[in-house]
Amino acid sequence: MSTIALQTLPGGSDTAKRLAARLGLACSEIAVHRFPDGELRVAVAPAADTTILYAPLDQPNDKLIALLFAAEALRRNGAKRLVLVAPYLCYMRQDAAFHPGEAISQRAMGNLLAMTVDRIVTVDAHLHRTPDIRSVFPGIEAENLSAMPAIANALATSGIDPATIVIGPDRESEPWVNDIASRLRLQHTVAQKSRHGDRSVAISFADPGLLAGRPALLVDDIVSSGTTLMAAAKALTAMGATAVDAVITHALFPPAMTVAFASAGIRSIRSTDSVPHPTNAISLDESLAAALRSELTTTLPPETRP
Repeated sequence: MSTIALQTLPGGSDTAKRLAARLGLACSEIAVHRFPDGELRVAVAPAADTTILYAPLDQPNDKLIALLFAAEALRRNGAKRLVLVAPYLCYMRQDAAFHPGEAISQRAMGNLLAMTVDRIVTVDAHLHRTPDIRSVFPGIEAENLSAMPAIANALATSGIDPATIVIGPDRESEPWVNDIASRLRLQHTVAQKSRHGDRSVAISFADPGLLAGRPALLVDDIVSSGTTLMAAAKALTAMGATAVDAVITHALFPPAMTVAFASAGIRSIRSTDSVPHPTNAISLDESLAAALRSELTTTLPPETRP
């Protein structure tokens, strides 16, 4: 009988354990030791035939090395199939060379991971000019799940003012904003953004009157510097929004920035647990477990499947 288990890089253990429990799997943490010169030593638990590797890839550089070493050890110790669950998938932003000499990180990362694992499951990957995630990872299986069902369910459960307008900070956020608004039966609109640098943006709205006297919910996939979110909040407040809340998939900003967000007029900010962060309020367990149950059907006998 084939076996299946889940192993996690350090830092994702709590979420990985919940996911493993949903799937009825054992969960082990991969041991990572850092030498004084910065090199890493990695040790894995015994390999299952199918091993799910859980790895949120924020702050990615050391994690990628640890992931490569873990995959080497697992393959050498008998793993026939490696499934990478990376709720946040790094280096997807740079999907073209915008200036002479620039590396296309999405292409390089896609080739690297395609040589390392057999399947990738991620959430709201930054693929604005790439229509299909499978084209990023040649020759392997890949799925880009949406966090919007989990976010909409969490918002509906906690309660949301029916007068709320769902706001996208730029045109690239339209798919998420439209999805959330449709699920919650709310109005939505998308801002026009002009970027002048990593930390300088200008936000405007085609119909400012739509927002006066109503609460606003900002929705975005990634918040890193926070510049866009704060500019949008200030614009919404200036146009008469009664409150501005934010919900995001991937919280990559320093936790201390919540003070700056509050100063910009953001009443609350909630994120999914794709990356461990103090703003985590929305679990992706159910979405990830649903995607991974196909692995169980080929490894566990029917009487033991969850």
